Amino acid sequence: MPKSITIKERYRRFIEYFSVNMPVAETELHYSDPYQLIVAVILSAQCTDKRVNMITPAFFIQFPDAVSLSRAEYNEVFGLIKSCSYPNNKTKNLIGMAKTLIGEFDGNVPSDINQLQKLPGVGRKTANVVASVAFKKPAMAVDTHVFRVAARIGLTVNAKTPLASELQLIKHIPEKHIPDAHHWLILHGRYVCQARKPKCNECGLANFCKYYEEQTGKNKV
Repeated sequence: MPKSITIKERYRRFIEYFSVNMPVAETELHYSDPYQLIVAVILSAQCTDKRVNMITPAFFIQFPDAVSLSRAEYNEVFGLIKSCSYPNNKTKNLIGMAKTLIGEFDGNVPSDINQLQKLPGVGRKTANVVASVAFKKPAMAVDTHVFRVAARIGLTVNAKTPLASELQLIKHIPEKHIPDAHHWLILHGRYVCQARKPKCNECGLANFCKYYEEQTGKNKV
């Protein structure tokens, strides 16, 4: 593969590869509606999806909707989520999120990214996840996996922040592919392009990956 591969060609191959090899790409968080998803995503910050999925069944039995969560006592919520990271802050954010949903949005999770960011515990990344996953909007949430993998492949260039990475990705990926591309990058980073020891020999992207070329001086055929 010549080193002069264009960014357009890199994106084309990226989309082509995953469209064939991962046509169904979904979050690994368990949820059944936008309320459950936003709770799960808030819990998932600095915590594995596996751990969150262990916590949420009992949580949703006790707090099945925003109304019940908005009326919760701190100790009730904390007791259910204490096994995840930062349970103190997440307890406050979850109750605050529910109160804001009731007070400002009639208990309904908004689909707009700016509206979502009015909820306690919901930053741009979480808002993008909810908009993309729950409402199928062309929003690109950039977590550590997306940020790392996009840079390694060469989809982003000199992106110093998650926002810079997000803007480059949504510029080049067609809207219809953005919700899937978010999961393609996350799952590839979680299971193949891992932070400390990427599995380049198992990677189907090596023939156009900037990182692989830099590490080996060549692209895998």
